[in-house]
Amino acid sequence: MNEHLHQAPVLSETARIARELIRFDTSNRGEGDANPEAPAAEYVASFLRELGLSPVTVESAPGRASVVARVAGANPSLPALVLHGHLDVVPADPAHWSVDPFAGTVKDGMLWGRGAVDMKDMCAMMLTAVAELLRNGEKPRREVILAFFADEEAGGAFGSHYLVTHHPELFDGAATAISEVGGYSIDVNGTRAYLIQTGEKALDWIRLRARGTAAHGSRVWHDNAVTKLAEAVAALGRHEWPVSLCETTRELVTEIARIYGEDPTEIDAEELILRSGSAAGFVHASLRNTSNPTVLTGGYKHNVIPEAAEALIDVRSIPGERDAVMAQVKQLVGDEIDVEIVHSDIGLEVPFAGEAIEAMQAALLKHDPDAVFLPYLLAGGTDNKALSRLGITGYGFVPLRLPAELDFPGMFHGIDERVPLEALDFGHSVLVDLLRDY
Repeated sequence: MNEHLHQAPVLSETARIARELIRFDTSNRGEGDANPEAPAAEYVASFLRELGLSPVTVESAPGRASVVARVAGANPSLPALVLHGHLDVVPADPAHWSVDPFAGTVKDGMLWGRGAVDMKDMCAMMLTAVAELLRNGEKPRREVILAFFADEEAGGAFGSHYLVTHHPELFDGAATAISEVGGYSIDVNGTRAYLIQTGEKALDWIRLRARGTAAHGSRVWHDNAVTKLAEAVAALGRHEWPVSLCETTRELVTEIARIYGEDPTEIDAEELILRSGSAAGFVHASLRNTSNPTVLTGGYKHNVIPEAAEALIDVRSIPGERDAVMAQVKQLVGDEIDVEIVHSDIGLEVPFAGEAIEAMQAALLKHDPDAVFLPYLLAGGTDNKALSRLGITGYGFVPLRLPAELDFPGMFHGIDERVPLEALDFGHSVLVDLLRDY
């Protein structure tokens, strides 16, 4: 048998770094319960130091480390660009995976593992794009601030928000930022289109608390906290929020309709999005506000009616609609339910136009001349929310050319998360050109 048949593929530097980052288990369970990002942060800082840069590592709490480094630009008069990623990941249960989620397995032409998509792939691409320029004796067109944040998966209190609050000077001179989630290709009616994120929903993680009177489980009892909570949770979970288009989603619908040869004024926006290919599951939620119950707690024994019960609800609002949505949430759950905001963050929306957008498109077209571009509103959130507090305009752009059959959006927080090796190298090359020209 030919001994070369089973040799492992030769990995690019980008793929190797992404694999090494995956092997750091930086699982973030939320509410301060997380594996430390510090080992991954030191790996990143060491790489940056080898490039001759002077990274700054900031710990918001023991082990909760973020790394920031500046790369001088060829034109110091231009505002700086923040190129950022996050080092934490959501947890992964190995029992449900076909590979070890923290082994960085390479098979079937893909890199597998927690963070392969969200977002250690981008962290690796950032590092090698800057490395290629510096090793060639080049500079990016403008100063680049590289940031690798902790705690993004729990809202950034120990990461981006901490740095913006306590070390805003690290981002002095920056006007724009680029990070997740966008830049990847989807198949729309046979057309390869790249989603570029120009907005994010607002975020409210809320706690519902119902109170009643404790009693024996055998009693006839109407003041039952669990019953009250269940009714409130069902009211929110089953509420049908209407379709509500903002400027970004209106433009997205128009462009997808054009690809299908449809008149956007005569087609149902939701029906159109639902047949828009692999991205439908991700983009669908951008058309309306959402309120999803995620956690229920209450009681401690089978025959005891508890005095209180609680639920956690994930509320996401279209930019500009948050106040109205929260008012309706309170109306839906009723006066007997206490509503506590556990964590809140703003919605964002910027035009699908301007120098940054043009530069992203131009960089993609160099490597995929058939590319078509679509703006979209992220139903989730990113560290761009924190940077917006400093007046920095954020975009989602992780450039990946993907096979039409790959359900890439389904990889975010999913089982068997993986990214094609070719896509990593494509993204590296696009970022290099973006840094050269923007």
